[in-house]
Amino acid sequence: MNKTISKSVFAGIIATAAMTIIMLMAPNIGMPEMAPWKILSSALIVSVVEGWILHFAMGILLAFGYSYVFAPSVNIQNTWIKGVVFGIAAVVVAQIGMKLMGMVFEMPPMDGSIPMRLIAMLIGHIVFGIVTVKIIGK
Repeated sequence: MNKTISKSVFAGIIATAAMTIIMLMAPNIGMPEMAPWKILSSALIVSVVEGWILHFAMGILLAFGYSYVFAPSVNIQNTWIKGVVFGIAAVVVAQIGMKLMGMVFEMPPMDGSIPMRLIAMLIGHIVFGIVTVKIIGK
C-alpha cells in the first residue's frame, strides 16, 4: 500500500481518537457535550456504533484531505502552526458538512451556547490537526 495512504489512515484514526478524548472530557470542564457519533446516529437513524464508525471515517477523510490537498498547498514550515491552521480548516469543513447534513436530515438539537460550542469545536479540531500533521509530516 502507498505510504501516504497508510499514513493518512493511521493519522486519521489516531487524531480522531485524540480529539474524541477531548470531546469526552469537555463536559467535565464546563464545555458543552460534543458527541458527533450521537448526532450522526440520530440524524441518519443508525445505531450509535455506526455513528462511531462514521465519526472515525470522517477523521480518516480529513487526514486524506491534509495529505493530498492541504499539505501540498499550504507552505507553513512549523508543524505545530501547520497543525493549528489545519485544525481550524477542519472546523470549517466540519461545519459546512453539518450545515449540508442539516439540509437533508433532521438534526438533533445542540447543547450549550454557540460561543462555548465554537470554543470546544476549535479545541478538539486543533488537537486533531496537530496530531494529523505530526503523524503525516510536512
